[in-house]
Amino acid sequence: MCSNGRFMAAEEKEFSGKVFDGEILSKVYAFVTPYRHIFYLLVMLTLVAGLVTPLRPYLVQVTIDKYILANNPSGLKTMMLVLVAVLFFQALLDYANSYLSAWLGQTIIKDVRQKLYAHLLQFRLSFFDRTPIGRLITRSISDIETISDIFTEGLADIAGSVLQLIFIMALMLYLDWRLTLISLSVIPFLLISTYIFKEKVKKSFNDVRTAVANLNTFVQEHITGMNIVQIFNSEEREYEKFKAINKEHRNANLRSVLYYSVYFPVAEVLSAAGIGLLVWWGARGVVNETVTLGTLIAFIMYINMFFRPIREIADKFNTLQMGIVGSARVIKLLETNEYLPANGNYKPDRLEGRVRFENIWFAYSDENYVLKNISFEVKPGETVALVGATGAGKSSIINLLSRFYEVNKGKISIDDTNLLEYDLEWLRTRIGVVLQDVFLFSDTLENNITLGNKNISKEQIVAAAKAVGANEFIERLPGGLDYNVMERGATLSVGQRQLISFVRAMVYNPEILVLDEATSSVDSETEALIQNALSSMLKGRTSIVIAHRLSTIREADKIIVIDKGQIVEQGTHEELLALEGYYANLNRMQYQAFV
Repeated sequence: MCSNGRFMAAEEKEFSGKVFDGEILSKVYAFVTPYRHIFYLLVMLTLVAGLVTPLRPYLVQVTIDKYILANNPSGLKTMMLVLVAVLFFQALLDYANSYLSAWLGQTIIKDVRQKLYAHLLQFRLSFFDRTPIGRLITRSISDIETISDIFTEGLADIAGSVLQLIFIMALMLYLDWRLTLISLSVIPFLLISTYIFKEKVKKSFNDVRTAVANLNTFVQEHITGMNIVQIFNSEEREYEKFKAINKEHRNANLRSVLYYSVYFPVAEVLSAAGIGLLVWWGARGVVNETVTLGTLIAFIMYINMFFRPIREIADKFNTLQMGIVGSARVIKLLETNEYLPANGNYKPDRLEGRVRFENIWFAYSDENYVLKNISFEVKPGETVALVGATGAGKSSIINLLSRFYEVNKGKISIDDTNLLEYDLEWLRTRIGVVLQDVFLFSDTLENNITLGNKNISKEQIVAAAKAVGANEFIERLPGGLDYNVMERGATLSVGQRQLISFVRAMVYNPEILVLDEATSSVDSETEALIQNALSSMLKGRTSIVIAHRLSTIREADKIIVIDKGQIVEQGTHEELLALEGYYANLNRMQYQAFV
C-alpha cells in the first residue's frame, strides 16, 4: 500500500492547477459542444443577473429621495411596483441560473463518465496490472464530479460576479465618489487576505484529493484481499495502517476548514469596518445636507453587495481550480493510449483450429522475458497439455493466444493466418477460455454466463450446462438460471463456480478450448464430473490444457514441458516418462505425494 500511496501522491502533485489553464479549459469545452446552446444561455443569464442585482439599491435611493422624502404617494406606488418587478425578475434569473448550471454540469459528467468507462474497457490488461484500481475509481467517480463545478460555480459565475462588482463600483461613483472612496478604503486589506486564503486553500484542496485517492486505493485493495488479511491475522496491523491514512484524510479536510474559518470572519470584520466608516462619514453628510438619506442607505446596501462577491470569488476560484485539476486528471486518462495494436477484420466462417507459436519472446515489463523463443504447433482437433512449475510461463502462453497481451518478438498464427489479422472481438468468441480463478458478478446465473449477450438463447445455455454436467446443481438452485449469486459468486461453492465458467466458455461452441488449471480448485467428485464432460467437449476441438495434476492430462496428444520460459521437453505421456527427464521426475514426485 505504501508504495502505491507514494506513487499516487507523486501523480497527484503533477497537477498543481492553474485556474485559467487554456489548454484544459478548451478540452473541457469540447464536452460542452453538444449542449452549447444551454451553455451560452447560462452565460447570458449569469451576466444579466450581474447587471440586475445592483439596480435594487439604486432604485431604493431614488424611492427614498424622490418619493418618500418628497411626500409623493403616487410615485412611491409606481416605484414599489418597479422594485417588486425587479425582485421577481431576479428570482427567475437565479432559478434558471441554478437549475441550468446544475443540469449542464450533471449531464456533462454523465457523458464524460460513460466516455471514460468505454475508454477503459478497450485498454490492454498490462495497463491494469500496473495501475492501482483505487486510482481508477477516483478518476471515474470523484474527479469527474469536480468537472461539474466548472459550470455550477465556474467561469460564468465568476464573470457574473466580476461584472456585478464593476457595475456596483460605477453606480457608487455615480452617486457619490467621496462615499465610494471612504467605504472601499478597506478593500486592499480584503484583497490581500483573499489572495492568502486562495493560495492556502489551493494546497489544502490538492492534499484532500490526494488523501481521497489514497483512501480509495487502500479500501479497495484490502476489501478485495480480506481473506488474506484474516488468514494471516493481520487485521490489527491493517487497521493501524487504515487509521493513519484516514487520519491524514481528516487532517487535510480540517486544514481546508481552518482556512475558511479564519478567512470569512476576517472578511466580515473588514466588511463591517467599511460599513462603519461609511455610516460615520455618511451620517455627517446627511446632517450637513451634503449627502441624501437615500444615498446613504443605498451605499450600505452596495457595501454588502460589494463585499459578498469578493468573498465568494475567492471560494469560487478554488472550486474552479479543483474542477480544472480534476479535469486535467480525467483528460490525461482519456488521452492515455493503452489500446491493443490495430485490430484486423478477418472473420472466416469457421476455424479449423491449427495453432502455431513461432519463436515467441514475451515480457510483461521491460525485457524480463517470461517466454523465450517458444515454438510449437497444435493441429486441428488435437489436445496439447502445458506442464511446468508455477511461474514457468504456461499462463502467459494462453494470454498471448487470446491477445490479452502482445508478443515482443515472434509470431502466433491460427489456421496459418497471423493472429493480428483477425477481428479481435470475433476471435475471442471462437476461443473458449476457462481460468482457475473464476470471477462471477453480483447478478443472475444467466447474466453471468452470457455477460449480457442477447444473441445467446436460454436453450444454448441449457445445452452447454448439460454438456459440462452443471444442469443438475443449477436446477436445484432457487430460480435456476435466475438465481442471483452474491459478489464474486460467494453463494456458490468453488466447484460450482468452476462449472459455471465451463458453461460460460461453451455457450459459444468455440473451435479452440483453453483450460488454465480448470480442475485444480475442485474436489475429486466434481473433478470426475468435469473430466467426464471434458472427454466429450474436447472431441473435434483444438484444446490447450494447463494442469498441475498430471493425472488429468495423460491422454493428451502432446505434452509440452516448460521451465523458466523455455520448452525443455515435449511428447506423449509415455514418451516423456521414457526420457527420464523433467516430466518423469515431476510425475514421480506427484505419485509419491499421493501414496
